[in-house]
Amino acid sequence: MGSIFNIVMRIVSSLLGVVMVLMGSIWVMQGLNVGPAAIRRGFMVSDPHWAIYGLILALFGIGQVIWSNTRPRAG
Repeated sequence: MGSIFNIVMRIVSSLLGVVMVLMGSIWVMQGLNVGPAAIRRGFMVSDPHWAIYGLILALFGIGQVIWSNTRPRAG
């Protein structure tokens, strides 16, 4: 039962990291005012702070995916 839990949690952790990367990428594009017109709306557009926040979030997401797939297997 422990190995099934470990596999499921690796998948969930990896998906969380991918969502963080996608969300961070959107924030970067909004902060730099690039990308499709659908994301160039709102209070985040052309604000370089959001580009920095997005980059940080995307880097944490990449770290999450790497960590969840390279940590030692339990039990």
